[in-house]
Amino acid sequence: MTTLLLARHGLTDLTGPVLAGRTPGVHLSEAGRAQAAALAGRVADVGLDAIVSSPLERCRETAQAVAGGRGLDVRIDDRFIECGYGEWTGRPLTELAEEPLWQVVQAHPSAATFPQGESLAGMQQRAVAGIREWNRILGEKAVYLICSHGDVIKAIVADALGLHLDQFQRITADPAALAVIRYTPLRPFVHKLNDMGELRLPKDSEEKDGGENITGSDAAVGGGPGTT
Repeated sequence: MTTLLLARHGLTDLTGPVLAGRTPGVHLSEAGRAQAAALAGRVADVGLDAIVSSPLERCRETAQAVAGGRGLDVRIDDRFIECGYGEWTGRPLTELAEEPLWQVVQAHPSAATFPQGESLAGMQQRAVAGIREWNRILGEKAVYLICSHGDVIKAIVADALGLHLDQFQRITADPAALAVIRYTPLRPFVHKLNDMGELRLPKDSEEKDGGENITGSDAAVGGGPGTT
């Protein structure tokens, strides 16, 4: 059962008011560096087999904070880069909200393609393909972390939940928050979403009791006994 920790990068000076997109040279702010350090502390007790990052600076800096002291190099994968927002890149969100495409992005994102940019469906396809390949390369016992961007993380989580991309705006991915997904032969299981607390991964014994076996009987009725 491959375990994926999905981390969004920490805050930058553009996070919130401006759609930074793939703008080069956007680094973590002071608050973002503090968030990255806190994220590293939250996963300090988790043995990681690999740390993977979007090529953009804010993700690399966040991932490097997690990698510090582990003896792991941060591995860059372009498939986890921010969505290509094209002509929307660098524009204020209040301005973009007046664009006709904004409502498509919010209500029907699977149909949205940014002017001179990427489609949200294409973004999801390349990110999920990246996850599948890393799962295969690292193997079923691996635990690894990917640092990426809000929309990319939401799209990966939607896929894991079996949701249509049109539902992905219902998912939240705050700066430096974690999502945890375990991939099994049966299906993915989403353990945490937008989590900012201390991380505790389930043990194999808990998986068997809590419904994550791969036999096809997953104790779905009643939700399973959970963990203590």
